Amino acid sequence: MRIDDVDGTRTRLTFFKVMAFVVGVGLLVLVVEMVLSYVFLLKGTDNPLYWWPQPHGFIYMAYLVATALLGFKVGWPLPKMVLVMLAGCVPFLSFWVERRVAREVEDGLAAARQ
Repeated sequence: MRIDDVDGTRTRLTFFKVMAFVVGVGLLVLVVEMVLSYVFLLKGTDNPLYWWPQPHGFIYMAYLVATALLGFKVGWPLPKMVLVMLAGCVPFLSFWVERRVAREVEDGLAAARQ
């Protein structure tokens, strides 16, 4: 990992961390919406979360942007970027991946300051 711009990397890391958390929570809400829809058969406006899938899709797109910005900044290979992006599709995985990525980038930031 190469970090040439400490401040820019820190900004992108913060954006990534926020979006990973928001997407993780949003994905859990989406799971609840799906359970209400497919298990309890609450369709349309009978489902209190019927409106959630579309905003979640936009939030996920912001997560993709955050991942790409961070990945290009620190020089990740494309397969790694794609795997981090896909972590936002699995409940709870985005939280775990966010911690691993944050630790890795923060270690790189600490090394770049020395």
